[in-house]
Amino acid sequence: MDATSCNRTPQSNRRSRGALVVSSFYERPILNSPYRAPEFHHPLDKNGQPLDGEPRQGRRASRFIVPVPASRKKAAASQASLDLETYNENALINAIRGHLDVWRKLHNPADWGVTAATQRLLEHWRTHEFNGPKPFFCQVEAVETIIWLTEVAPKRAATKAFINDIAAANAEANPALFRLAMKMATGSGKTTVMAMLIAWQTVNAVRRASKDFSRAFLIITPGITIRDRLRVLLPSEADNYYETREIVPPEMLPDIRRAEIVITNYHSFQHRETLALPKVARSFLQGNSPEPVDTTETDADMLKRACEKLLNFDRVNVINDEAHHCYRHKVDGDAEGPLTGDDKKEAAENDEAARLWINGIEALDRKLSKGVRAVYDLSATPFFLKGSGYPEGFLFPWVVSDFSLIDAIECGIVKLPRVPVTDNLVQTDSVIYRDLWKNIGKSLPKTAAGANKLSPFDLPNQLLTALTALYSHYEGEFDRWKREGIEIPPVFIVVCQNTAISKLVFEWIAGFERGDAEEGERAAFHAGHLELFRNYDEHGGRLPRPRTLLIDSRQIESGDALDKGFHEAAKAEIEQFRREMADREGAGSISGATDESALLREVMNTVGRPGRLGEQIRCVVSVSMLTEGWDTNTVTHILGVRAFGTQLLCEQVVGRGLRRQSYELNPQTGLFDVEYADIMGIPFDFASAPQVAKPTKPKPVTRVHAIKERASLEIAFPRVSGYRRELPSEKLEAVFNDDSRLVITPEDIGPTSVVMEGIVGAGVTITPAVLERLRPSEISFNLAKHLLYAHFRDDEGFPKQHLFPQIQRLARRWLDEGYLVTKGVPVGAILYQDQLSRAAEKIDIALTRGGEGRILAVLDPYNPKGSTRHVNFITSKTCWATGARPAKSHISHVVLDSTWEEQLALTLEGHPRVIAYAKNQALGFEIPYLDAGVLRRYVPDFLVRLDDGGAEPLNLILEVKGIRDETDKAKAQTTRDLWVKGVNALGGFGRWEFAEFRDWTVMEEDFAALVRRFVGDGR
Repeated sequence: MDATSCNRTPQSNRRSRGALVVSSFYERPILNSPYRAPEFHHPLDKNGQPLDGEPRQGRRASRFIVPVPASRKKAAASQASLDLETYNENALINAIRGHLDVWRKLHNPADWGVTAATQRLLEHWRTHEFNGPKPFFCQVEAVETIIWLTEVAPKRAATKAFINDIAAANAEANPALFRLAMKMATGSGKTTVMAMLIAWQTVNAVRRASKDFSRAFLIITPGITIRDRLRVLLPSEADNYYETREIVPPEMLPDIRRAEIVITNYHSFQHRETLALPKVARSFLQGNSPEPVDTTETDADMLKRACEKLLNFDRVNVINDEAHHCYRHKVDGDAEGPLTGDDKKEAAENDEAARLWINGIEALDRKLSKGVRAVYDLSATPFFLKGSGYPEGFLFPWVVSDFSLIDAIECGIVKLPRVPVTDNLVQTDSVIYRDLWKNIGKSLPKTAAGANKLSPFDLPNQLLTALTALYSHYEGEFDRWKREGIEIPPVFIVVCQNTAISKLVFEWIAGFERGDAEEGERAAFHAGHLELFRNYDEHGGRLPRPRTLLIDSRQIESGDALDKGFHEAAKAEIEQFRREMADREGAGSISGATDESALLREVMNTVGRPGRLGEQIRCVVSVSMLTEGWDTNTVTHILGVRAFGTQLLCEQVVGRGLRRQSYELNPQTGLFDVEYADIMGIPFDFASAPQVAKPTKPKPVTRVHAIKERASLEIAFPRVSGYRRELPSEKLEAVFNDDSRLVITPEDIGPTSVVMEGIVGAGVTITPAVLERLRPSEISFNLAKHLLYAHFRDDEGFPKQHLFPQIQRLARRWLDEGYLVTKGVPVGAILYQDQLSRAAEKIDIALTRGGEGRILAVLDPYNPKGSTRHVNFITSKTCWATGARPAKSHISHVVLDSTWEEQLALTLEGHPRVIAYAKNQALGFEIPYLDAGVLRRYVPDFLVRLDDGGAEPLNLILEVKGIRDETDKAKAQTTRDLWVKGVNALGGFGRWEFAEFRDWTVMEEDFAALVRRFVGDGR
């Protein structure tokens, strides 16, 4: 794995010596943007091996697949080819994908067949310009799938069968529950998907009563680590995703705050003792009764403790994180046959956890009047585990969406795992470090008693060499990060089979001492073999901040007290972390009674996070497997010193190292750059040609927020959902202006002149001549008809036919006065549907401008008022801190999306007439407008409160726009002639005006002239 091997690829031995064949997969693993549907995929053979040749167009079909670049030694088959490696297509998932693709491409949101709230959310997730992390395509697709199955598929005869098939699968495996599973690769962002699901359900439930929606959620996790991490899903948290990651538009935040969410780990479903009794007292209470005294909770007691306020609702949504732990054992199922030893123990633990988890959900379903509405499962590996009664690794039949590890790699969402593919040991056909446990397992202790008979120096040579080799590669990575100015170190993980092994490995790596050094009775000392991971200095003193951490994942996840053996092994480090926490947070933050497992959990969960206890941890030695949900993105190396029976377990452990460090797109390619994780000792069948990837320093993030001390600078605004025109008479008059002009070019309708030639002979030019033959009367008639049906209907939806002659006269006038401009296209192109809609919209606004009636804005019925005080998000974009004296912006920063924004902010801060201003970023200030018949939302650039000499300040909407197209004209027309007039007529929000700047280089002069005009008008 060192840099000298970078010139070799795993294919180099596939053909005769010298005939090197390189697969494009190893040259260019990342093919697709993470923000669009995959457009290419690497071909794989029937065994999942990357094939030679170029990537193929289109998306890979969903298959039950773990890609397997094979070992280049003969025993590849014995090291891989586990039961998980079947390659049948997932018919249900692929069929749903096909319908979803067609549905997603529908141009008009009105055709989506979803509620207005869902429509707004889908538009937001698909098209909003996010200031911070933008949702990946795979995240949006997962939620789209659930939405489509809930709101669209049941209403259509052609797709209702999907619901029946899923219900049948649930009836067999999960009686009385309806589960929908989303398969998402580790590192692809399941927490964001949960936030999106909660937003969709909550906003709809708040705005309408329906069996399809509920604002109550029980989120169940496999351990305390994930439970704590998922607090970002609580709207009450300061760093909640709905605000900081803009999961919902600002106008929906009040709805989100009405969600009732309980996050718990499945251990809380265990029935607890209600009365702690010693054995004698229990016997006394039982007396002569044949039945023992029952002092454990009932289901009702347990649910009251675990689910809290959720019991006040008639239906609840359940979200299972890492859902492969939750299933009902198959009735009479014994697909794996008899198990022995460690396999039997593992199966029993899996079965007990799954039983406890699903029992809790079923108890809640029985308790609620209308039951559990739906169970949403999220997992990278939604497969039945060992001991389930199903074949181990069998896919949950209710999985409805799939974004696999190979998909995630091809989109660059996760790191590319690299595993050993050959070595220099010629006596064996196997690759030793690919499955280290098979070669050393019998030499390692199984119990603490066995470990006490050994010293760290007694570890097998093969293990020591593996540690040293992988560490040597880590040293190079550590130096590269340091040179790049990355202050957080990369992380090296060792996953061990049991506490006995982990203690020996930990001491060999980080050093150890025997006896009591503080009492001068140290009998033995060793500083540790791996210098960067040592917890001791060269003089034998403990470093003030440990570099290597020993963790028992299973113990700290359950919340139970640490067992004696593990506590003894880690007690020195625990005490150091106590002292560090006291130094960081004050002596009052920690006491002798502080829970030690909670302390270690805090260290583990903050590995790689600046300013936290785990900031400078370089190596983690873990008992069992590292906890699911451990989302450290600085892991670069993993060594497995335990048994791995299936690719399922391999992928779960490898997943701890797959989270990317940088999420910045390469400006040249528009794709992520490749990041790697180097893995030994885990027979995860995936490899890559070793390469040296330049580490990228993460961009700093800025929290943009409203500053409480500047509350006087708050700008409030109406949330407008539409417009209503009040005409005192039905006499139609129109006032046309420059924005009434419609320009149509070949870019709008396609080429209108095509030269056709054969190999020999004369060529011919083809044009749409039929469009050139249309008479003006035909055009005006069709335009007037479209205008009548689109914009002139009565309260019952019928067109006002008696107005048609006036409408046709105005349409003919619009044509005759030259407001239709065709450049390189025939005049008949106006009859294309989208161009007809644009023309009709321009004439309709001209009618509003010339009519005697008035326009009234229609406010959002749920949240009619917005404000700068709700701004709170994070962004990695460049920001300019607002800092005028006195202050003029309620918001802490202006996000600089382009070069002119800072110039405009400086202009606004420096002008004496400006009272307050705000960049319209995450404000939720949007203007609805029609463009080619489709309702869209326009987000202007700035809001300004201006002292124009009037009785109250003038509210000014500012837009900076260079070249204007028809869409820009529609935005400006709607804002000026509908929004501004409608809001001013409505009253209650002050006076409003709209202005555009066309040249940012003279913005200061233009703004000064604009203010002079308004001041003159105000006087």
